[in-house]
Order: sequence, then C-alpha cells, then structure tokens
Amino acid sequence: MTRYKSQGFNNTFKNARKGFRLALKSEVNIRVHVTVATIVLLAAFYLKFSPVEFCLIFFAIGFVICAEMLNTAIEFALDSIYHNRYSKMVGMAKDISAGAVMFATAISVIIGIILFGNKIIALI
Repeated sequence: MTRYKSQGFNNTFKNARKGFRLALKSEVNIRVHVTVATIVLLAAFYLKFSPVEFCLIFFAIGFVICAEMLNTAIEFALDSIYHNRYSKMVGMAKDISAGAVMFATAISVIIGIILFGNKIIALI
C-alpha cells in the first residue's frame, strides 16, 4: 500500500477535468488548437464526412491536443524543479517536447489536407 490514499474512480475523472481546464486557462496554444479543432469539426460536418473520416479527424485532433498537454506538463514540471532557472538540459527537453507538438500538428495537417482536399475538389 502506498502512503497516498486511493482517489477513487470519480475523483480520477474530476482531477482529469480539472487538468484539462488548467491547460485551457494557462496555455494559449491549447486554446488555439481547440478553436481550430472546433472549426475543423464544423467543416467536416458541413461536408458530410463519413464515420471513418470523422474518426480520422478525431484521432488527429486528439493527437495534437495530447501532445500539447504533455508538452505543457513537461514545461511546468521542469520549471518547478529548476525554479525557472536556465539550464541547457531543461531547454533541450522543452525543445524536444515542443518538437513533438510540431510533429503531431504537421501529421494532422497532412491528414486534414488529404480528407478535406477530396471533399473540396468534389464541391468544385
């Protein structure tokens, strides 16, 4: 048994929602990703995407937002440990996690171009 009390199933979801709200409040980039995701979902609905296409869109959106949230968590943790002092290793870790977000975003943009490109060409 650990020294920490078990949270229980409901508290786990409560803490997860709290974490998502904190990420939305504290990070402009996450708000941008959520705004773009909303626009993409509305456009996909308007263009009558198939269920499989919606799944791909949701996967891409989730991929980017999860990457951004993990990046934020890494930054907060490292800033907390190093008390916002400069460290070359911390800078490298932050750059790598930011690179992961950029990679996730690039893959998602490619998925979007493939899915939306076909629909937009069909409209024209």
